[in-house]
Amino acid sequence: MAASAACRVEIVRDVAGLRARLAEWRRAGETIGLVPTMGALHAGHISLVHEARKRARRVVMSIFVNPAQFAPSEDFNAYPRSFEADTAQFAAARGDLLFAPSGEAMYGEGFATTIALAGPAAVGLEDCFRPAHFAGVATIVAKLLNQCRPGAAIFGEKDYQQLKVVTRMARDLDFDVEILGVPTVREADGLALSSRNNFLPAKERALAPSLYAALRRCAHDINGGVAIETALDSARATLAAAGFVMDYFEARHVETLAPVTSRGEGPVRLLAAARLGTTRLIDNVAV
Repeated sequence: MAASAACRVEIVRDVAGLRARLAEWRRAGETIGLVPTMGALHAGHISLVHEARKRARRVVMSIFVNPAQFAPSEDFNAYPRSFEADTAQFAAARGDLLFAPSGEAMYGEGFATTIALAGPAAVGLEDCFRPAHFAGVATIVAKLLNQCRPGAAIFGEKDYQQLKVVTRMARDLDFDVEILGVPTVREADGLALSSRNNFLPAKERALAPSLYAALRRCAHDINGGVAIETALDSARATLAAAGFVMDYFEARHVETLAPVTSRGEGPVRLLAAARLGTTRLIDNVAV
């Protein structure tokens, strides 16, 4: 049944074909929602498709493992690829079109343009550990927005800094699109869904939900009147004792991602990144 459903999904591999198909839908008065992904789909991605379906008559998902957002120390070739399974999941979620271009289609010979970023892309979080990452993300998302011209583009809140970077970029460059964030989908024990979770050995998988638990406890403490820095220090110590190697565990303004030291400085988001063995986990919660 999955295979027959997948057959009903239209797959386009080049920009000209994509634009031609979307132009037909626009002439028919149909709205378009875009879900950009790198594939290896899970229930979190499918929640984005469901949200796009609420916002638009037609749902387009891009699947492109973007080399521009991988650092030299990160193995682009090791990123999981499962196109047939992804197609079946997208079809089951009632998606309409998969845009799955080649690297040559997206970055042709002589490609020489990237987007320079500041604001939420330069706040001392992911940008400290993956300095070229957001330039690669912003460049590919800008290309997809230009190619698809959707009314709405849907992103997950798990990559919260990325969501803020894309939102700022789309606003600054006057893209006529609504950027929407969708809450993180979690396993029953609280672990945020991620393709990286498949790399966790059993012992580390059992420990992994402690990151979310620490975020929730920290938010609870702050809401209960504990000073932000005291709550952060306690959470960092708890995670270190459990075996996590912290990259960051921070309290930031929900929009600018600037550091905050008190609730009076604006609405707060807690963001964390940590390693368990060779696997790097990220998560965040609202305060």
